[in-house]
Amino acid sequence: MPVKIRLARHGRKRRAFYHIVVADSRAPRDGKYIERIGSYNPNTNPATIDLDFDKALTWLGNGAQPTDTARAILSYEGVMMKKHLLEGVKKGAFDEATAEEKFQAWKTEKVAKINAKKDGLSKAADEAKAARLEAEAKISADRAEAIAKKAAEAEAAAKAEEAGEEAANEEGAEETEA
Repeated sequence: MPVKIRLARHGRKRRAFYHIVVADSRAPRDGKYIERIGSYNPNTNPATIDLDFDKALTWLGNGAQPTDTARAILSYEGVMMKKHLLEGVKKGAFDEATAEEKFQAWKTEKVAKINAKKDGLSKAADEAKAARLEAEAKISADRAEAIAKKAAEAEAAAKAEEAGEEAANEEGAEETEA
């Protein structure tokens, strides 16, 4: 029976969520599967991958063939790297301790890259928020300045009108006296 490691689609329209499954290659995409070994959510940034590392490695060792997307996910998580190192141990290129050391070095580098990406995304979001707040404060200050200017003009016009009325009243008072 040809076994594949592939994705089974779930979720609503335009919000796909995938289960990483081991299935017979003749079964439908979302149909019957042998075992579920993880999940993949591409809607988050960076994508969320939850994978049972040991089960995936066992299935690859037993001959399961991953699809292109599943291979990319397994490679991202380090399953393919671990399989490659274990093949080197079987061939006698190096011992298990060296293989484990190489894998841990690769894994720490990968985690550092992922954390750097997350930090960069959060920093970019914070900078964008600060820029929006600064632009909003500038618009608010301009608006307050325009309102103050209009109020000053209205007050000056009212004083001029009031002064004009007082002058007219004084002229009227002088005429009545004369």
